[in-house]
Order: sequence, then C-alpha cells, then structure tokens
Amino acid sequence: MSSLERKREKHSPFTLNPHPRRKTSAEIVTEARHSLRTLRTQRPFTPRDDHRQLFGETSSRAQDGRPPSTFSLYARNFEAPDSRPGSGTRLSPLEHKPKLPVAQDEDPNLVSPMALPKPPSDPLELKRGAAGARARLLRAGSLTTLPPVARPTEVRESVNSDSSPEQRELSAKGRGRRAPYVEPTDRERRDKDSGGPSKPAPRRTNSESGLRLPGGVDSSIRPGEGTGAGAGARTKLGTELGNGDRPASQAAEDESVVWNVKIVPLLQELESIAAGGSEDAVERLCDACDCLHGALAERGMLGRRCRKRAGLLRALFRLIDLNSAQLNLQLAKLTLELNVSGNNLLNICKLIFKISRSESNDILFQNNSIIDSLLCVLRCEDVCVSGEAVLYCVGTLKFLSGNSALLRLLLAKDCVGVATLLIQKLHPLAQPDHTQFTIAGHIHVQLTATLRNLADLPESRPLFVSHGALTELCLVLRHHHGDQDICTNIARVFSKLSSYSECCLALAQTPGCYTLFIELLSKHQRKQDLVVRLLFTLGNLTSRSSEARKHLFTAEGCMSVLLGLYHTYQGRWDTPTAHTPCTPPARDTRTPRTPPLGWRESEDVLVKLVRVLANMSIHPAVGPTLAANTHLIHYLLDTLELRSMQESEELLVNVAATINNLSFYQEDSSVVRDRGLTVAKLLLKLLLGSSMDGMLEATRVFGNLSQSRQVCDFIIQNKVHQFVVTLLDSKSPEVCFSACGVLTNLALDPPSRTTLTQEGAHTKLADCLRDFGPVDWQLAGLVCQTLWNLTEEGGTGTETDPPSTLNNQEREALLEVLTLYLDEEDALQWTSGDDMSDFHRACWELEFLPVAQRLRDRIQTQTD
Repeated sequence: MSSLERKREKHSPFTLNPHPRRKTSAEIVTEARHSLRTLRTQRPFTPRDDHRQLFGETSSRAQDGRPPSTFSLYARNFEAPDSRPGSGTRLSPLEHKPKLPVAQDEDPNLVSPMALPKPPSDPLELKRGAAGARARLLRAGSLTTLPPVARPTEVRESVNSDSSPEQRELSAKGRGRRAPYVEPTDRERRDKDSGGPSKPAPRRTNSESGLRLPGGVDSSIRPGEGTGAGAGARTKLGTELGNGDRPASQAAEDESVVWNVKIVPLLQELESIAAGGSEDAVERLCDACDCLHGALAERGMLGRRCRKRAGLLRALFRLIDLNSAQLNLQLAKLTLELNVSGNNLLNICKLIFKISRSESNDILFQNNSIIDSLLCVLRCEDVCVSGEAVLYCVGTLKFLSGNSALLRLLLAKDCVGVATLLIQKLHPLAQPDHTQFTIAGHIHVQLTATLRNLADLPESRPLFVSHGALTELCLVLRHHHGDQDICTNIARVFSKLSSYSECCLALAQTPGCYTLFIELLSKHQRKQDLVVRLLFTLGNLTSRSSEARKHLFTAEGCMSVLLGLYHTYQGRWDTPTAHTPCTPPARDTRTPRTPPLGWRESEDVLVKLVRVLANMSIHPAVGPTLAANTHLIHYLLDTLELRSMQESEELLVNVAATINNLSFYQEDSSVVRDRGLTVAKLLLKLLLGSSMDGMLEATRVFGNLSQSRQVCDFIIQNKVHQFVVTLLDSKSPEVCFSACGVLTNLALDPPSRTTLTQEGAHTKLADCLRDFGPVDWQLAGLVCQTLWNLTEEGGTGTETDPPSTLNNQEREALLEVLTLYLDEEDALQWTSGDDMSDFHRACWELEFLPVAQRLRDRIQTQTD
C-alpha cells in the first residue's frame, strides 16, 4: 500500500464559493489523503543600496547615456520668463531713456508743453506704472546676492513727479481694466487750492535707493506711508473702515493693495534676513517663507494667478544660493505651488532630488509637506513635456521610501495609486521608436524601485490589488522585457506580494502572466537575481492553486525553459538552447565536488526551481508527465549525487520532496519507478543524516518506493528497517506517519514481517496508537493497518519463525485502546470543539473505524 502524504496546512482559496456545499466525509478524507505536498522556501533577500543614486552600481545601463545623479544648482540656472501668467499679454519693453522728474506730455491735446502735470486720478496706478518701468531697467543683470534693504528713514519718492502720462496709460492697459477713481488726499487738495503741486522730490540713483522689489514696488516705501502706493493703501484701508465711497469687498480684491500690504513686507523681511547673516537666519527665512506661502494662499495668488509672479520667483530663486537644505526645501515647496514649468520645474525637481540624496535630510521631508507637491507633479505633469523633471521627482520618492517613517508617510498619501496612474501614463511611450521611450524606461526604474519598497508594508497589499498595480506591472514587463533593471525591480515586487493570498490571486488572474514569466526566464536566464525572484513567484502561485499548476505547465516552452535553467545552474555542461534541453550523458560514479565560486547564488536558483517542479507535479494531469520526463529525473538524481547535506541541505530536501511527489505516480511510463533502486541508494545519505527535514523527506520517498520488491530487499539488506522502526519513538506525528508507510509495505512480505517482529515494531506501533490516536485519526488508521499486516499469520514457513502475534499482555493493552477509540462518544470528545471537528469525524469514520474493527476482531480471535 502506498504511503500518501496528508495535507497539513490549509491555504486560503483564490475564490470563495458564494453557495458553499458541505463536503461529505468521503470527499474530505479523499482530498486529505491524495494531496501531495507543496514546498515552501525563503524569499530571496533584497539587498539595500547604501548609495542614493538614480541607478545603482549593478545597473545594466551604460553610464554615458543615463541622467546624472550628481550636479550643481545655482540661482542663475533658473529662468524668470517662465514665471509669466499663462493668459497674460506680453508687453513691449520701454526704451531705456532717462526721463526728467517733470516730463513733457507728447500729446498736445492733453497738456501744453509748458504745463505742469496734474494731480493723478489714481496714485496707485501711477506708482505701478512708473516703478514698473524702472524695475525693467534694473533687470539687466541677475543678482546672485541680494542688495541691502532700504531703511524707512530714507527720503520717499514722489509718485506724481516720477510718472509720465504714457506710463500711466501703459499701467492701466496692463491691468486689463480702467483705473478706478480714488478720492484725492488732503495734500493733493491743498496743492490744487494753492495753484500747483508741491515741489517734486529729486530722483535717486541706484546706489541711493533701496531694492526695487519685483512688480514695480519700491521697497524703501513702507506700506501705509507717504504718497503713491502707500497713500492708496491707506485710502483703501480707510474705505474698509467706512471712510470712503467704495465697498470694502472691492477694495480687498485689488491685487496691488494686497501686494503692497501683505507681500512686500514679507519680501522685505526675506531680503533683510538674507543680508544680515545671523546664526538663526535659516530658521527665520523658513518662517518668512511659510508666512509668504500663507499670505499668497489666503489671497488666492498661488498657481499662475499672481500678476507679479515673475518677480516673486526671481526673489525666491536668489535665496537658493544660500545653500541651505532646509531653506531650499521651503523654497521648492513654494515654487511648485506657483506652478513653474519648463526649465524651472526641472531645476526645482533636481534641487529636491539633490537634497534627498543625503539621509541626514530625511527629517526635513517628514516636517514638510513637499511630498504632497511631488505627488501632485506626478499626477498632473505631461511626461512627454516634463519627462526629466518627473524622473528626478520619482527618484526623490525612491530615496525617501528607503526610510521606514517616510515609507509609511508615502503609503498614507496614496503613493501606490499615484504610481499606478503614472505607469498608465507611460504606457503610450512604450514603443521602442517613440522619442520618449528611453526617458520612460528611466522613470520606470525609479518608479518600480519605489513600489518595491512600498511592498514591504502589510498595509500596502490591499492598495496594490485595488489600484490594479500588479496587472499594470505585468504590462510594463511586456513593454520593457529587455530592460534588466525594470524587470528585476518588478520581480522583487512580485516576490514580496505573491507570498500573500490576495495579491497571489490578483497576479494569478492576470492574463498571460505565466507565459510572460517563462519568456522572461528564457531571455534573462543568466541574470541570477531576476531568475531567482521569478521562480520564487511561480512557486508561490503554484503552491496555492491547481489551475496555476496547469496554466504554467501548458505555457509555451515551459519545461524546455525550466530544464534549461536547471542545466545552466547545475553547472555541469554548457548551457542548452532555450527549447532543446541537452541529452544527459551516461552516469558515472562520483563524489560530491567542491563548490565553485558563486555557488550560493546558483543553488538559490535551483532551490526555487525545484520547488516549482514539485508544486506542478501535484496536479494529476501534470504529475505523470513529469514523472516520465527522463531529463528531469536525471537532473534530480544528479543533484542528489553531487551535493552534500552540509552545504546544500535545503536543495536536497526539496529534491527529495519532488521525487516523493513524482513517485506517487506508479504508471508504467514513470522513470522514478524504473529507477527506484537508484533513488533509494542516493536517499540513504538523507535518511541517515543529521537533518530531521532530510530524514523525513527520505522516509516519505521510501514509503512509496517500498512497493517495489527490489527496494524492499534493499531496505532489509542495508538495515534501513531498523532506523525506520526507531522513528516510531518520535514525538512527531508526521515522522510516525511516514515510518508507518514504509512498515506497512514491508510487512506485506512474510520474511520482512518476521524481521520487523523481531525488531519489536508491533510494540512501538501500539504505543504510537495510544499516544496520537485521539488527535490524528489518519495516523491511527495507518497504525492499525500496519498492525494488521504484522499480525498476519505465516512467515517464511520454517520452524524457527517467531510468532507474528502479540503476547497476552500486549494483546490486552491493545484491545483496551481499540475498545476506547471505537466508541464514538469517547473517541471524538478530544476534538469536539475544534475548528476541524468535521474533518476529524470524517477521518475517524472512514480511516480509522473500518480497519480498527477488523483488527480488534482478529486480536480477540487470537486471544480465544
């Protein structure tokens, strides 16, 4: 009788039956007794890259053609023109000609040549126009250091005497609406009543004046003071208090007032702090940037809605040269909020990338919402337009995902969903002739590395499934099947996630995934770190689903590729072609050889490969075919012969388990059956070795092979039966079960039965029944069957044969145990509250009860 393995571990199914049918006892026992064992193994170790680079030292990319990880960035690398509002009108620059404080109006219909200028209808508009013209004159050189801020005690500039009618008209047109009427100030009324304006203040030179802040605002004039913009601001603030005719809501909407009242003081503060050079300058600058961000957000001036955005960006870019990671991160956040594009977006992403390269800066990312801005870039930017910026953005996320705290932060911000969306955006660029194919590949390397790190978190698994990330990654593999970096990263993601049921289901349901994996194994068969992870993933899939075993086996070129890999990593002959395994030479007698260099990596591949073969062999339509495969059996036996337990324990145990599964099929075509004696000889070193796992697997194989008379004779001649009888003293039900399988087959032969009786096998079997019966009715049934065979009358036919029956004391003890266990109420009381009570009852009814009743009747007859 064959010793069939039981299913000790129940894996969660791929799909749940909405209308489950209660299985009969016969079905439960049939499934348990006829389920061959799947194998487990450790997931391949993922090394940590200590150097934060876009592409690691093991990258397959040529260094000349890939984007750099090291670069320098200064304020001069940024461009101001990008900062113009997208819907604004680009104005023609004014001619660089100095004007007198009191300029003649070129239009004789408006003012006579000798007339003095009239009071302005809107001092705020005049101030903007005049200062805007002067600001453009000062833009010729880009300053890398900021000029000192003018002190409030400096002489203030008169708006009325410093603006020409042309500038007033240009300013009004630039705003896109007619300049509003503002009530004249008291000073303007006095000037009008006295017959003329007050004496204009002299124009100051650049050395005398303060910094001309962007947008035409003179930083030497504090908001709310003097004439011009300050007077206009006071007028509007007075209106808000009810002192004017205009509604307060309209005054609040005037961007110029907001700029002067809210933004200019903050810019002045930035300039002042930067020029001061105090020890706490960085902290103060960061606080000022936060205030600036808050002011812009409060007034709706973020994005491209601020009309003076260009000058604002210039002021921010100049602070980059202070070379502070903390400050630069604040500046980058604010700059991204202003929706920069083109070269500025690229440089900002490179700036953030540069900061993230140092692990000491990780804490800055934890205390800053810059990650939200980076994810927004990935969501919104067009990869065809901003591909390199997206690359450095994803590279930053890859670095940050190496930090456990930031990794959880990325997961909480739905980085998995954003990454999946970006993958979908990259699919159209997957054609090799596409102009963006190369940059898309670079982005995929960073993106898949980030997902690889996210896959370590248990909380990420439902997100990978719900976002369909596994299916999208399979599509990336198809598009970039020749890119080893991308394939390896995705294989690492799959090897991590496929260890869990929900992810394994999602991957198994991906159309064509098995054929895809076989193609990748064939294409990259010498890329060990890729091959080992694909094999581990296939082992996980085939360990959980019978359909997966069949789909993998029927995938085109499956066995040819797998045998080719076995041939390559066994390291004995030249690599065979992908579709034609080489013909093994005649076997010769050899001893285990010394492991070559890199043998650990090669052995890891073989461990995963043999596991896939073992799992596939469980399928009833696949197992007989594998058992009849001459090349496969030869490779397995070759491994048993050449490897030692001290160096290759896991591999030899997996090989023995695979042979055990294959030996279950006893068809005439089975190569294992034909070479059973050779297998038995090679398994002796496992059976008699120090490894409990190796001994257990070898015992299981002997349980199937002992159906052969040749193998039975070999067991007796080499005294293997003594070792098997000793195994009955084990405290492990599994070991006892495997030993009973061998003894059951040996006891069928009368000479062997006599030998086993002399070894005291029946006594140990009775003890095993008493100890394990109540908790393992399958084992109890097999023990009874072994006792039945041992108590069969008849030996060698000689007078020296010892009695094959038990003595009186042993018979009475055995009858007492059988009587107790045959009582249903007493027998099942130990497992009544167990989750598997139905299974235990089925095993008791079908496995134990029939043979135990027969054994009890035989013993009672012998007693009588």
